[in-house]
Amino acid sequence: MNATGQAVPIAEVEAIVLRVPAADATDLDGSSETILVRITDAQGRAGIGEADAPAGAVRELVLMDDVHAWSRGLRGVLLGRDPFDLRALYEDLYAATLYHGRRGLGIHALSAVDIALHDLAGKQLGRPVYQLLGGARRPAITPYATIYAGPVRGRSIGQMMDDIAGRFARALALGFRAVKMEVLFEDLVSDREMVACIHEGRRLLGPDITMMLDFGYRWYDWRDALWVLNRVVDDDIFFAEATLQHDDLAGHARLAQRVETRICGAEFAATVFECREWLREGGVDVLQPDISRCGGLSEIRRIAEMAALEGALVIPHNWKTGINAVAARHYQAATVNAPYIEMFHPDLFASPLRAELVRPEPVIHDGTIALPTAAGLGAEIDDAVLARYRVVV
Repeated sequence: MNATGQAVPIAEVEAIVLRVPAADATDLDGSSETILVRITDAQGRAGIGEADAPAGAVRELVLMDDVHAWSRGLRGVLLGRDPFDLRALYEDLYAATLYHGRRGLGIHALSAVDIALHDLAGKQLGRPVYQLLGGARRPAITPYATIYAGPVRGRSIGQMMDDIAGRFARALALGFRAVKMEVLFEDLVSDREMVACIHEGRRLLGPDITMMLDFGYRWYDWRDALWVLNRVVDDDIFFAEATLQHDDLAGHARLAQRVETRICGAEFAATVFECREWLREGGVDVLQPDISRCGGLSEIRRIAEMAALEGALVIPHNWKTGINAVAARHYQAATVNAPYIEMFHPDLFASPLRAELVRPEPVIHDGTIALPTAAGLGAEIDDAVLARYRVVV
């Protein structure tokens, strides 16, 4: 809005593909490419968002020409509209993109747009985004550090554990009090050896650090996952992520019924409807939909409210650039059943886009980050970095 309280309409929508030229396709680094959506109002203010999905495909959906009422480009729906009408815009975009896919790329594209709309609306109002989400429900942000040693690439398990130990030490030095150990060891270890690695991880962290586990969809049989989780109960694991194949809701339900550890699911889920299936059919304790995939800040809010009624937590997946990182901080600030957010810290895993694209990087003090105070998301794009990694299409 302008100084007289009148709406300032959307004047331009951009979809910019960014990619690290030397990205390793054998790695699992989702931050090596992104699609930046930038929505600018008639007074030159801009909101930014991104999608955790194939960037070129999302770009086409955002910028495409209208075909018919259910197959429209998101840009065409947005131009001339008031960005503060967040829920109405979401519903209009959702209805206009039925042909794009209800649980796939269409929702991923909508996620980037929705994040950017929240950023722009916050800037127009001069308020941080978490206030648009209902206001602060906690005094500070509590992140956990994801510790990923990268692909095995011929290393021994001893070398992998030495790498993890070094990253643990850096995470604690940065101020983290919660850490997720990625045990993506492929066929390097048996399940019995995996248990020993987890015990060692707990020893390295000590008893006072919250510890999570990510198994990278290791198992096809819930009994195998149960065997391991039963043997690490004394390690006080906060949650177990990606235990079984992603769409095996029945297996997740059987596993969750038999263990003390919280079982996670829905990392790749889109919309509140799919997340509801994960709770009611999959029986998981923690939903992990990515804000930049599930439908943006509007949809993650609905997901969290639905999950609260089912007694579940919502701790989003977050392995992208600083745009998604800051969106997650605003989400947690306004959400009761989000005790942690994932933090892919640039000092713990090398990623040019994560480290360079967005500033500033928040300071962690005794496990927490101060609530954002700047208008909108409070994140600014480095134009030189954008130009360096921009893919001309």
